Amino acid sequence: MMAGHDDKLKQVTEVMDQLIDDPSVPRNIRRGADNAKKMLLNNKEALDVRVASAVNILDDLANDPNIPLHGRTLIWNIISGLETITAK
Repeated sequence: MMAGHDDKLKQVTEVMDQLIDDPSVPRNIRRGADNAKKMLLNNKEALDVRVASAVNILDDLANDPNIPLHGRTLIWNIISGLETITAK
């Protein structure tokens, strides 16, 4: 993995931590974001597989009807950040 990817991954996981630690976001959303973060940091998988899996989880979370608007916006920002990691 290149250093640029490491920096981007660190930025994205920091934003994910904001979502995970936000008490105004429903617990199931926070748990899902935590699962996506763990998947992203699992170095046993290829980076593109980890990113795709995390985006898939986050996309499902963004479509949850119970998520507050700021939580959905955070998820969209995270997904955008993840998409720049795999973009060539």
